[in-house]
Amino acid sequence: MHLAETRQVTPDRRTQSAVSAAPGDPRDPEPSAPPVPWHRALTLLADVSLFIGTRSVWTQAATHHLVLAALISLCYASILVTGVLTLTVRRTRSLARLDLLVLVTAAILALCAWALNHNGGDEGVLTTQAARELVSGHAVYGQPWPWLFHGTGIALTPTTGGGYDYTYGYPPLAPLLTVPLLWLGHSGAPATALCTLALIAGTVTLWRMLPVPWRSAATLACLGFGFLSTYARVGYPAIIGLALLIPVAVRWPRIGAGGRLGTAGIARAACLGAACAAQQLPWFVTPFLLAGIYAVRRGELGGRAAALVLLRFTGVAVTVWLLINTYFAVSDPGRWLAGIALPLTQGAVVHGQGLVDVTLYFTDGGDRIDWYSHASMLLAAALLALFVLFVRRLGPVATVLPWLAFFLATRSQDGYYLLMTPLWLAAAVTAPLSEFERAWQPRPAFPRRPRRRALLFGTVVLLFTPALVSAVLAVSGRPPLRMEVTALRRAERSASVVRAMTLRVVNTGNSPLTPHYTLTTGQGMSRYWLLVRGPATIPGHGSASVELRPPDGRFGIPAKPSTRIRLRAFTADPQTLSSEDVTPRFTRPAVRPPRG
Repeated sequence: MHLAETRQVTPDRRTQSAVSAAPGDPRDPEPSAPPVPWHRALTLLADVSLFIGTRSVWTQAATHHLVLAALISLCYASILVTGVLTLTVRRTRSLARLDLLVLVTAAILALCAWALNHNGGDEGVLTTQAARELVSGHAVYGQPWPWLFHGTGIALTPTTGGGYDYTYGYPPLAPLLTVPLLWLGHSGAPATALCTLALIAGTVTLWRMLPVPWRSAATLACLGFGFLSTYARVGYPAIIGLALLIPVAVRWPRIGAGGRLGTAGIARAACLGAACAAQQLPWFVTPFLLAGIYAVRRGELGGRAAALVLLRFTGVAVTVWLLINTYFAVSDPGRWLAGIALPLTQGAVVHGQGLVDVTLYFTDGGDRIDWYSHASMLLAAALLALFVLFVRRLGPVATVLPWLAFFLATRSQDGYYLLMTPLWLAAAVTAPLSEFERAWQPRPAFPRRPRRRALLFGTVVLLFTPALVSAVLAVSGRPPLRMEVTALRRAERSASVVRAMTLRVVNTGNSPLTPHYTLTTGQGMSRYWLLVRGPATIPGHGSASVELRPPDGRFGIPAKPSTRIRLRAFTADPQTLSSEDVTPRFTRPAVRPPRG
């Protein structure tokens, strides 16, 4: 038993309730005791957070779905009444019942939002199509489905090679679970329903596994803010992975305690394997959890026993992962492997809220985009090594550290940061620092402490130097192409519509480049323009004149003069980006010859 668990509190019931309800203590308070103030605050915050986004859902329902509008209005009443009762109840048991009411209200609001917005995004329609192909006995991986992306709100994923990714690029658990829901519709509704139900199930699981005073925090983190519900309505398979990781993350340092996994440990290992078979994000947190389990168990049992615990836990997880993937791996191993690794290899254009913004927005591009990927991988490895070296201090952040690496990636989108945030809560409440007091840490056997500290500091610097150097190389790259708009062909009846554009392109580097061009007026990427005339490849230190046409045959110049129009050119091998500001050239009035 851990030292923190053997400490005795005073026999007085009121004192015992107050101590046991303190933040970070895993024990539940006495039900008849008065609730502590921070428990009231958490319940109230979770209740208030349900207002976020509810008005827009009600407005949408009031137009065509009056039954849903009435149900949402009842949820408003529930939120208001709960707010009053949260501040007035006198017993912890009563406040716990209000926690349950907040959870039920949040789940109803999530289901109402799904009922109104269930068609999904590109992930949802791809998952649903993969499920249909699976039922029909067709291949799931490596099959392009371009017709899926003609609908409203279905985003394209452009690649640096000038094309778009129309294939399914996630592990197969989501399509397998979507099959029973195919009767819901022909769009992405089956996949979005699955993800919404998975999010609600994950929320209930986290709510149930947390100590009573902390349960409303689960509602707040999973359903209250509204961003996870939005991803669920898009049909993002990572929501399924999150739901499966929640029982793994809660009290994860106690997995294998005493050298035995038990039924609970086996179930957690199975959930970890299933989560890794749902989406790629669980792949990144898994090494940290495994390393932490080994360190804690080695501090308790010794190296041999800890290795056996880790081997059994990993074996169960791998077995479940293989069982889910067996059909696809056996039927077409090459396409299956390429499919589940697609997000790492597809070469999608740079995008996100990370360091890559330097190249994308603050400079005119760069010729070392590949180094962002190198920096991200090196940072992930450095963070894992740092976690192993200082697990006694960093143990609680095992579910947080992995996402730091995505800040340096070429696709550093905020979804990679926030989709697993409920795991942060699980670790904060159920994996405190006290759980890692006796964890094993590799240390040099030097007799003098100052020398040991200096060596550890040097090791940390050495670990992060490769990632830092790679990041500096990435942001310091220069655009390899210089582009100039030499002519615009506008529509005959409207000067604000461009039908074609002629560029002069100069390759400043030594290697030949095959650029693909697009115009952007915001933070996202528009579709590539079509090459009508001119060479596709620009030789090293060469130049060429090319004519391009918009993908839809017309490009409407924004009415606001302050809108920034950027011409961008991507190349795939090597990955580069060159950008030019062409706003004045496009907004300048067209000169028309006088009529004779």
